[in-house]
Amino acid sequence: MDWSHYRFRSLWALPAPPADVYTVLEQAGDYPRWWPQVREVTRIDDRSGVMRIRSLLPYDLTFTAREVRRDRAAGVLEIAMTGDVDGWARWTLTADRPGTRARYDQEVLVSKPLLRRLAVPGRPLFRANHAVMMRAGRRGLTAYLEAV
Repeated sequence: MDWSHYRFRSLWALPAPPADVYTVLEQAGDYPRWWPQVREVTRIDDRSGVMRIRSLLPYDLTFTAREVRRDRAAGVLEIAMTGDVDGWARWTLTADRPGTRARYDQEVLVSKPLLRRLAVPGRPLFRANHAVMMRAGRRGLTAYLEAV
């Protein structure tokens, strides 16, 4: 087992129709407006950008995100990631009364040297750090959707 390999899944119940949620999620450049741990997004072109994230632990992760799939009809947004993490992430949106069920799947290999050295002892903290980030993202997106 490679202790630097992670799989994550989060399920969010959101108070807006799937089309509205999709419209917000496809605008990755705006994530810092509602997701506190997404510190910076720098657009490279129409399909890619550099993201810098930081949750509770004192380190940043920076990676290039490149759009792999954008399918509004299926409610799917997927990116490939390279940099401090290599892998992919996918949003899948479905209608769920009274709003949307958003499923976030991610599979990555951490390539940042310090985090690889701390892979075994740090794994529980890294997973908890990700969980905190995802909870804050859900709260931020919920508030953003309600305000718009």
